[in-house]
Amino acid sequence: MSTKNKILDAADVLFADKGFNGTSLREITSQANVNLAAVNYHFGSKKELIKAVMSRYMDELSPQLEAALALICQAEEKPSLHDVFSAFIEPLLYLNEFKVNGTSTFLQLLGRGYTDSQGFLRWFLTTQYPNVFTHFTQAVKIAYPELSTEEMFWRLHFTMGTIVFTMSSSEALIDIAQNDFDNKLDIAGVIERVIPYVAAGVAAPITKHN
Repeated sequence: MSTKNKILDAADVLFADKGFNGTSLREITSQANVNLAAVNYHFGSKKELIKAVMSRYMDELSPQLEAALALICQAEEKPSLHDVFSAFIEPLLYLNEFKVNGTSTFLQLLGRGYTDSQGFLRWFLTTQYPNVFTHFTQAVKIAYPELSTEEMFWRLHFTMGTIVFTMSSSEALIDIAQNDFDNKLDIAGVIERVIPYVAAGVAAPITKHN
């Protein structure tokens, strides 16, 4: 394995587990068994390393997700919000083929971009992979045209919170399903359960706010 990939592998696990702010470069170099100069040589800074970690996943995810969302937008029949969110399932699960525990790790990393106040990362993702966000918001608009841009922001923000919390505790949820309900689940089963919930939340009737 190359030094660069050793750094990336160590960084994505530590970032997902401890957060971007809570992980130091020294922890990453120790985990990767490389020196600090190697990080500076390959990435230049911690911000660039964070971008590189996310790009590894997004480069795999975005083509499949763009294609799935484009089909939703081009469908003759009006899609439901359940259809829109279900378009994420196969592309997300593919990340498990790309990397062990890739799906849950990616979703935790994505959530860290919000909880750790990494504004530069959100900007990087929306500018580097604009078609994903364009197709997604377009699909939501088609499914629920009455939803204003502001209301969409709030509902998708709450959706992200739900997804991040669910994925960060996915191992515990899988254990609970097995021990309390004798139901053997994997990460796909968890995602399939959360999709109807978030779709229903985004589809809730519009109410006036003070």
